[in-house]
Amino acid sequence: MKFIFLIAVSFSAIAQPKGVLLENLTWPEAEKVLTPKTIVVIPLGAASKEHGPHLLLKNDLILAEYLKERVHQSANVVIAPTINYHFYPSFMEYPGSTSLKLNTARDMVIDICSGLSRFGPTKFYILNTGISTVRALKPAADSLLVKGITLHFTNLKNLESVESTIRQQEGGTHADEIETSMILYMQPESVNMKKAVKDYRPSTGNGLTRDPANKNSTYSPTGVWGDATLATKEKGKIVTEALVEMILKEIEGLRNQ
Repeated sequence: MKFIFLIAVSFSAIAQPKGVLLENLTWPEAEKVLTPKTIVVIPLGAASKEHGPHLLLKNDLILAEYLKERVHQSANVVIAPTINYHFYPSFMEYPGSTSLKLNTARDMVIDICSGLSRFGPTKFYILNTGISTVRALKPAADSLLVKGITLHFTNLKNLESVESTIRQQEGGTHADEIETSMILYMQPESVNMKKAVKDYRPSTGNGLTRDPANKNSTYSPTGVWGDATLATKEKGKIVTEALVEMILKEIEGLRNQ
């Protein structure tokens, strides 16, 4: 019995998260962890944005919450509540999709970081799960830097070297082979592969459109841009683990900056 107890205690110690979830604290507890040495991580993922017929509107939120938990387990950080609305102008023709104005998305991030910095932290990291979001995050970071606050964020384009080794589709970046594979790995019950499709045409810019007569946007009747039928859990594991490794390295790089 003593041996079993020691194993249980040892496992409990190993499994103890390194990070702290801000939302689970009282304000006196928050005061103790929000110090000048603290890195605050803020997950960002849309809770209502189209991802084709096979993925849920909350697809980006699934990504953000998964990454949040991985960081929670592995990094000595304080994790703020997830931002579930932001700048996603490319999908507004598809029912259920939402987007803030660029300046609204920018200012929301500035306000969150500025508010929390009053209590000590000056270093923030956004767990970013979007592409268009960078257009709001970059000016937010520039504005915050003037105030002595450093904001870094995940740039999914930095995964290209990994994705290129497993990608089979001819093109695409949305609800496609790679993104679908990641959800198959993270939360397979949220994927309906029976409804996965290939829907790809070379980009004409300005997001996706359901209107074939719209020559200013990329026509996609399904909301997919790529070939989701090629997705596998194995591909998802490769990309996801590379992403987690990249994020953890970037957080530590910010800590040492």
